[in-house]
Amino acid sequence: MSQPSPHQRVIRFGTFEADLVARELRKNGVKLRLQDQPFQVLSVLLENPDQVVTREELRQRLWPADTFVDFDNGLNTTVNKIREALGDSAESPRFIETLPRRGYRFIAPVQALPAKETQLPHAHSKSIRNEVGAMGAAVVLVLAALAGYFYFHRAPKITEKDSIVVADFTNSTGDAVFDGTLKQGLSVQLEQTPFLRVISGDQITQTLKMMEQPLDAPLTPALARELCQRMNATVEIEGSIAALGSQYVLGLKSINCATGESLAEAQVSAEGKEKVLPALSQAAAELRSKLGESRASLKTYDVPLEQATTTSLEALQAFNEGQQELGRADFPAAASSYGHAVDLDPSFALAHASLGVMSGVADVNGPLNDHLKKAYQLRDRTSEYERLLISAEYNFSVTLDYEHSLPFYEQLSTIYPRDPRPWFELGLTYQIMGRYREAAAALTEAIRLNPSALDYGLLAITYFQQNDFYAVLETVRQARAKQIEPYLASQGMYLLAFVQNDQAGMKEQLALPWPDASPGVREDYQAATASYAGQLSLSREWSRRAIAAVSSALRDVETASDKEELAFRTALLGRCDEARADVRDTIGRTKDLDARGWMALVLALCGDSAGARKLIDGLKGEYPDSTAVRYAYIPEAEAALALGQGDPQKAIESLSATSPYDLAYPFQAMPFYLRGQAYLAAHQGREAAAQFQMIIDHSGVVRNEPQGALAHLGLGRAYTLAGDTAKARTAYQDFLALWKDADPDLPVLKQAKSEYAKLK
Repeated sequence: MSQPSPHQRVIRFGTFEADLVARELRKNGVKLRLQDQPFQVLSVLLENPDQVVTREELRQRLWPADTFVDFDNGLNTTVNKIREALGDSAESPRFIETLPRRGYRFIAPVQALPAKETQLPHAHSKSIRNEVGAMGAAVVLVLAALAGYFYFHRAPKITEKDSIVVADFTNSTGDAVFDGTLKQGLSVQLEQTPFLRVISGDQITQTLKMMEQPLDAPLTPALARELCQRMNATVEIEGSIAALGSQYVLGLKSINCATGESLAEAQVSAEGKEKVLPALSQAAAELRSKLGESRASLKTYDVPLEQATTTSLEALQAFNEGQQELGRADFPAAASSYGHAVDLDPSFALAHASLGVMSGVADVNGPLNDHLKKAYQLRDRTSEYERLLISAEYNFSVTLDYEHSLPFYEQLSTIYPRDPRPWFELGLTYQIMGRYREAAAALTEAIRLNPSALDYGLLAITYFQQNDFYAVLETVRQARAKQIEPYLASQGMYLLAFVQNDQAGMKEQLALPWPDASPGVREDYQAATASYAGQLSLSREWSRRAIAAVSSALRDVETASDKEELAFRTALLGRCDEARADVRDTIGRTKDLDARGWMALVLALCGDSAGARKLIDGLKGEYPDSTAVRYAYIPEAEAALALGQGDPQKAIESLSATSPYDLAYPFQAMPFYLRGQAYLAAHQGREAAAQFQMIIDHSGVVRNEPQGALAHLGLGRAYTLAGDTAKARTAYQDFLALWKDADPDLPVLKQAKSEYAKLK
């Protein structure tokens, strides 16, 4: 986090910029209205990022002595105005954290931008001689200024709208350590600046497929230039290395793809192999300057290659091999190569970060968290781009604190707006947090920059969660028109048919292959659908099949997840003996956060206070910052326990923590369900009806889980309490229609039929 200085008075954070001299707050370049006093308080916080600024410090600096009596209320009002301008909140702060009775702390990452330099006017001379001399000097200064202006404002060879393809280096040294390694190093150097946009490896892979070229085809200058033209890029960069005695000569050349015109060149020499990477950094900086990048940008985004990656050529070579294997979707091989890079250089932050991600995908080379934690510790040994990305991934994947990962992704998308990855990660984070409109906007931008199966798939899911089913179909149509099959499209089409009660459509999707589905997913979807219809026996049979499919694939975490879902559906349908047995069978064999969170809720629903408390305490201790733990699993379990103890008011209070995330997909509207049950227990019918109606109105979030059907039963009970018999009767009829083929011995069904009979 950069510390502001007297010469850096514009501070960027997230999508905002604060000009401390002009006293202006801007969002995405648009000036926001913020009064003087709130802006002064914001300035003090920005000048002391990540530090506690006490209320007394603020009073002494900004409040006159005669306003001391009203200071507390005045400061509270002022901070609220800042939060309103930033879209922040005291309950779940992204920018300003309140420390009760102490003060405030600015918690988002900040970046101090250099202010424009100004020149002081010269004093006028008194004598004629001095005046004439001054005129001559002025002419010289004007000419020098004009020369400087035209030099530094000459038309750049490329603009920020242009894209670049990097070819493989021509290696005439005979040393294989340079093969692929120098291209990887050059790409890292070029990617760290917002001025350039390097075409990503996955984009090149997609284009090679369309060209019917081998995916591992050497990217010769000729092939790179053809790729450049096909992908509507502008510049192809070629590199070379040659040995001259003990020296190495590196050359870089940038070429206009369309015309073949040479745009800029750079050549440097290195005294020995150990100096090659520093020399490559020097050549890259020279080329960037010649292509038109400003001195300010070069100064800000020019971390030397040996700092941004590694001082070891062999480690960089192993990392490059991992990147190539990742492009071929060979995840175990990629993880092995990243692990080798880490072994060669334990301080290689990028390799640790990549190995952490691959450990989660390929389940090899140790826990994901260990490597991401190490990458986070080493994040200052990277470029600004990687530092922000590692910080975001650390919060997202290690502490599981989505709120604190969000500002890093927002800053990445602001600084590097032409890079699709920050937009995808931003969209994913918004989606998990239930901020679906913002997620759709970010994912749409990611698709504009680099359409991919993953982007289209997540965008379709996001529209589904907003109940915008037309947009789901349109997203899939657009992807397929580009010969891209959206990720999880078959599963999505099955759920779309379900919420539209299209039985034929569901059967059609089940008959098709689900290429992206993990083992057991198809069976689990059918288990959920059966539980929605009250067919618990069939649901448990499908769940057992899902567990068997996962077990045969040796994926223990997903096995635990399937058993937790089996237990949850069983508990919700009133068979707590079986649900508790399901939990006991799993609880000691998993450390998966989500599985344990849902199991805590199951035990709480079934009245096992001691078991639920043990799980809750474990989650609090191991994941104190997790968004899911703090805002879903703990308050939901606490609410269920309070309901079991006959304290509906305490249950409602516990669920107040979930309000920012009530519609977040992972929690599937359970806060509404529990809150509705609490209002029923408190004999507040209309309040209960509003909660159950929210579940019914958001079928894209609830999907085919049983709380969707049970919401109709809850609605009937709520309207009965409110004295609206007609609406109550309709709600009961809707529920009984959904459960027309339900297991006849379910206590929930028997009770519902008895209640409905009394309304006739």
